[in-house]
Amino acid sequence: MHDSPVDIADAVVAVYRIDAIPTLLKVLCENTGMRFAAVARVTGSSWTACAVQDDIQFGLKPGDQLPVDTTLCMESREAGLPIVIEHASIDPQYHSHHTPKLYQIESYITVPIVMAGGRYFGNLCALDPDPAQLKLPRVISMFQHFAALIGSQLDAQLTLEKEHSELVDERASSELREQFIAILGHDLRNPLQAVFATADLLERRLANQSYAEMASRIKTNVRRMSFLIDDVLDFARARLGGGIGVELKDVDNLEMSLNAVVQELQDAQPDRCIIADIRVLQPVRCDIGRVQQVASNLIANALTHGEANSPVRFSAETQADGLVIDVWNSGEPIPIECIDKIFQPFWRHSVSASRQGLGLGLHICAHIVRAHNGRIKVTSTRKEGTRFTVWLPLKPSEYAEMDETRAQLNG
Repeated sequence: MHDSPVDIADAVVAVYRIDAIPTLLKVLCENTGMRFAAVARVTGSSWTACAVQDDIQFGLKPGDQLPVDTTLCMESREAGLPIVIEHASIDPQYHSHHTPKLYQIESYITVPIVMAGGRYFGNLCALDPDPAQLKLPRVISMFQHFAALIGSQLDAQLTLEKEHSELVDERASSELREQFIAILGHDLRNPLQAVFATADLLERRLANQSYAEMASRIKTNVRRMSFLIDDVLDFARARLGGGIGVELKDVDNLEMSLNAVVQELQDAQPDRCIIADIRVLQPVRCDIGRVQQVASNLIANALTHGEANSPVRFSAETQADGLVIDVWNSGEPIPIECIDKIFQPFWRHSVSASRQGLGLGLHICAHIVRAHNGRIKVTSTRKEGTRFTVWLPLKPSEYAEMDETRAQLNG
């Protein structure tokens, strides 16, 4: 066991931050008559004073070091027991030992300081040039209890420092996440807006039809890139930030907003058939933009993976307890082994010939639904087709309170 200078400094600081240690050392000296006491960090090569009570001008202060082989601390550690010397010059075992002779001391006691999990930190020591009665059970017990107390306090201190360090790291990571999201939301979007505006201007002013069509294709690809950025931005919020946020409001015109989503997708793919049945007959407390995003992602997913000559069916209706959105398509079913993966990020329907997009749409849908305290599920068979069903409570906050109450009762 060898500590770097930084580790040694950290150990001194950790002991320094335990306010009770100076008092403990003073109590030890007063109750034993010893005039020097210390808490030491002990490694295979050094003995480092971390806290000192020095009434004999022994000359050590926190941070000072001694060669470990000039002390008895490692011997105490290896034995796992205190070493107690009352009168070194006549002690049968230690009268010729180099440590008492080197420091010209007669009384000496050292007790290992052990932390959680059996981790050895160092020793609680006391010494004096004069003999002292140290082999009394109450004295040894006091040293052992104080050493155990110091070990537990060091554990608490190091845990606190680790938590503080993790908090600092988390704050730094949070700032990095915010910068990352800002780059996606601003630095990438602005150039795209400039490209789109330029292409739109060219489309409207170019007399050559083929050139105008090229400008239109540029606009289409810019829109697609913008949608990809939106997906990555939502993914970053969901996985790297605090989740996808929603602004809940009582929405009276959700039916019109969902019809607009259907019409937009139908206009984009006029050769496909979307059959819509939307009956939202009461207000829904939701984030209207996010609900439109869920509907758009699910319908687009059905258009991508469903049979080209079969319609996509979309329905939305308010029931007694919530809004139910249902999207169905025929075609090759999702393999049973993939059903549990369908809402994972970057997952894409492997049986589909289409590989467009990042595979984030369904993952984002799941997070939006969760933010509304709702549910989303999928069923898929060759006979029945593939069906995504979303349930959103009419009043998400009320259901959140009910879930919390239910959890408390069950807990």
